[in-house]
Amino acid sequence: MSENLIRALEMLGQGMLGIFVVLGIIALLVVLMQKLDGKK
Repeated sequence: MSENLIRALEMLGQGMLGIFVVLGIIALLVVLMQKLDGKK
């Protein structure tokens, strides 16, 4: 495999990891908001 292809795959992996982290944070915020709204 060429170095460029390996670098591209690494960048793609990091990008996917970042997307999953952001989605996870958003999901946690939604759950927290629902719990706070439920207490009212």
